[in-house]
Amino acid sequence: MMSKLIFDAHLDLSMNALEFNRDLTQPVRNIREREEGLIDKPDRGNGTVSLPEMRKGRVGICVATMIARYVAPDNHLPGWHSQEQAWAQTQGQLSWYRAMEEKGEMVQIRDINGFQEHLQLWEEAPETEQLPVGYILSLEGADSIINMKYLEKAYAQGLRAIGPAHYGPGVYAFGTDADEDAILPVPIRKDKFPRGTGSNGGLSPKGRELLKEMEKLNIILDVTHLNDQCFWEGLDLFHGPVWASHNNCRSLVPGNRQFSDDQIKALIERGGVVGAAFDAWMLVPGWEVGSSTPQSAGVTLRHVADHIDHICQLAGNSLHAAIGTDLDGEFGKEQCPGDLDTIADLQMLLALLKNKGYSAEDVENIASGNLVRFIQKAWV
Repeated sequence: MMSKLIFDAHLDLSMNALEFNRDLTQPVRNIREREEGLIDKPDRGNGTVSLPEMRKGRVGICVATMIARYVAPDNHLPGWHSQEQAWAQTQGQLSWYRAMEEKGEMVQIRDINGFQEHLQLWEEAPETEQLPVGYILSLEGADSIINMKYLEKAYAQGLRAIGPAHYGPGVYAFGTDADEDAILPVPIRKDKFPRGTGSNGGLSPKGRELLKEMEKLNIILDVTHLNDQCFWEGLDLFHGPVWASHNNCRSLVPGNRQFSDDQIKALIERGGVVGAAFDAWMLVPGWEVGSSTPQSAGVTLRHVADHIDHICQLAGNSLHAAIGTDLDGEFGKEQCPGDLDTIADLQMLLALLKNKGYSAEDVENIASGNLVRFIQKAWV
């Protein structure tokens, strides 16, 4: 029986290629072997994502990011010291995607025709080893957009989704709490940036302008990482398509990085889709950075299925849940479900959902169907 097509709503591919110096055209085992003994990054030797592994798991399409945070002089998060530097960093990341396209490894999807052609290619292919992985370009944190002229430039380059903030204070919006060691590999000054600061506040005037221009260009608003105030302001101000590429449920794991039930219900009412994230501290409560392991905490793909199920229960159907792994988003096997070795194992999650009582149609909705219909509606 042919494995189902999977649409992953969030992968930091170019960041891994450039900042982690990973050749993602290689099998994961080769990447791990080359990193053996390195300690400059938190997940050295533990990566889970490469293009061959995506093909093996039939992850034929993804939302792929560019990411570069600007940090003001009083912001002690890691990041770039000017928006121009942040823009240049994203342009380097874009250049990597272009190189992958030239090599036939990937193909950028910009419009509905290209989207439909790519879906047909993957859905009809009995073997996927030689197929290009399709990607929709997203920007995680909008700090690199210097002004609205740069937004237009980015749109012309194929940018189709934006999350206005990442962690902490940004140019356009406030992100969620920024002092989680689990997701910030570079130590920050806790005395200068204590818990909770930087996550309190609403959209800036520039943020409101950004949302208006995004709506004109039909760029998808990704509400992932927005603090609660910016989340609600964003939904009020923005009338275009909205999704959450990689978010879990606050009722299962406390913390403002996860969504409350009211937030999830609001996204459902807007026709949004929520992609389940695979970072362990977002899957189970009580994860202790530096001491917890997937084995000691018992984190498995079952916990991902639990978050997906919670979204489906709130919706009363399977039409708003999806997969947004964020695998290798500054973490690897040391901080993801213990029964997952590489991204190819996502098919195991689909089997777990089936065993939970989800029908074949429901499983297909979650694997790719909901995101496919979202794009089709947004882009027609």
